[in-house]
Amino acid sequence: MNPIKVEQVHPAVANLIANIEKVLIGKRSVIELTIAAILAKGHVLLEDVPGVGKTMLVRALAKSIGGEFKRIQFTPDLLPTDVTGVAIFNQKSLEFEFRQGPLFAHVVLADEINRTSPKTQSALLEALEERSITVDGTTYPLAKPFFVMATQNPLEYEGTFPLPEAQLDRFLMQLRLGYPSMEEETRMLTRFSDSNPLDSLEPVMTADELGQLQDQSAEVKVSEGIKEYIVRLCHKTRDHHHVYLGVSPRGSLALYRAAQALAFVRGRDYVIPDDVKELVPVTFSHRIIVKPEARLEGANVDRILTVILAETRVPMG
Repeated sequence: MNPIKVEQVHPAVANLIANIEKVLIGKRSVIELTIAAILAKGHVLLEDVPGVGKTMLVRALAKSIGGEFKRIQFTPDLLPTDVTGVAIFNQKSLEFEFRQGPLFAHVVLADEINRTSPKTQSALLEALEERSITVDGTTYPLAKPFFVMATQNPLEYEGTFPLPEAQLDRFLMQLRLGYPSMEEETRMLTRFSDSNPLDSLEPVMTADELGQLQDQSAEVKVSEGIKEYIVRLCHKTRDHHHVYLGVSPRGSLALYRAAQALAFVRGRDYVIPDDVKELVPVTFSHRIIVKPEARLEGANVDRILTVILAETRVPMG
C-alpha cells in the first residue's frame, strides 16, 4: 500500500463526518471523537439517557463505511454463546460446525451492556482486546476493521450489573451525546418528518479503505515532549489523594493512540498538546475510581481531571 499523506486523507474523513451528520444533528464533536476511536482501533462506551441518538450514531457509522452491522440487545438471560457463537453437531457430517454469533461484524452495537450478567459481559473481553474469540479451544478472527460501541443508561441502576474495572479499561473512550439544543431539535423534527434519513444513507467509503486510514493514523508523529506529557498526566491520577485507582498503562497507551487519531481527523500529521487535553476526560474518566470518603467531600472524576490538567505543565510542542 502506498503511503497516504494526511492532507490527502482529510477529505475522506470529512466526507464520513458529513454523511453521519445527515442523520445525527448538532453532535459534531461526538462524531469526530467516535471516528477518532475507530481510527485508533479502539471501542467506545456511550453512557446517556434513552432517545438521544446512540443507536442512530452507530448505525449511521456502519452504513457510511459499507460495513456489516450487528446489534446485541443485552438482557439478564443472555448467554456468552449468544454473543460469540456456538458449535452445533451436524448429524449429516457427524461433525461439529461453528455458528457465528453477532460479534462477527465490522460494527457491533452492544446495547444496554450493563443489563446482562458479568459472565456474558466477560465474553466481550477477548473480542475487545484481541479482536478474536475462542470457542471450544478454536480461535476465530473477527472482521477488519472491528468496532464495538456499547451503551448503558446511567439512570436505571435497578436490575443492572455495573461493568468491572477490567472491562471498562478495554474501552478507548467513554462518551455522552447529551440533549440537543432547541434549534437542533427543531431541525430534527423537520428532517425526520417525512422519512428516516438513515434509510437512504449511502456509503462514502469501504471497510477496506477505513482500514487503510487506521494504518495511516498510527503514523502520526508524537514528539517526546507530548509522550512525557501523557505519562505525567497518567501518574498524577495514580498519586492524587482523592483517587483510589488511577489510570493504568493501558490508559496512557489509549490516550496516545487517540491523540494520533484525533490529529489525523483534524488534518494534521502531528499531535499538539490541545489534542491530549481534549481527550483526557473521555479516555481517563472511566478508568479512575474515586475514594468513597472523597465523594462525601464532593470530589468527582471530572473535577479531579480538571485540576490535574491545570497543574500539569504543558509542553511547547
